[in-house]
Amino acid sequence: MHSEPVASRSADQRDSRESRNGSPQLDAVSLAIIEQLQEDGRRPYAAIGKAVGLSEAAVRQRVQKLLDQGVMQIVAVTDPLTVGFRRQAMVGVNVEGDVESIADALTAMSEVEYVVMTAGSFDILAEIVCEDDDHLLDVINKRIRALPGVRSTESFVYLKLKKQTYMWGTR
Repeated sequence: MHSEPVASRSADQRDSRESRNGSPQLDAVSLAIIEQLQEDGRRPYAAIGKAVGLSEAAVRQRVQKLLDQGVMQIVAVTDPLTVGFRRQAMVGVNVEGDVESIADALTAMSEVEYVVMTAGSFDILAEIVCEDDDHLLDVINKRIRALPGVRSTESFVYLKLKKQTYMWGTR
């Protein structure tokens, strides 16, 4: 997205400090690196460096720091249906008591790919990826509903994946 190099800042500037909420503050160069990798996670560091105005080594260091801080991950994104997982669902969970402990328990389940605590009709939304309907039923009925504090669940079974991207940029 960036066609002109972005001016570099020293390591002790904003890219290494934390914001008030404890998450890393990112400077324009780090944001530009992230955008480059969102466009193509296999883009060479030399090409990224040229786009953002840094050396290949400096980009490598920045990327490693972003990975270490948990700011980003570099992964292969697949359509689960094409790699043997025939059933996906979003499960809304209503909780009595501590929402955080239920969210932590869901996060620990290997079939759960995404967990968010929400305001609205559900306390938690969890995306589940399973091999088939029996597997999904087992996860929901015997594992999620069995968690102490889970009051109710509502499942939204995916029929077809139409769009799955991670290209929202860094705004």
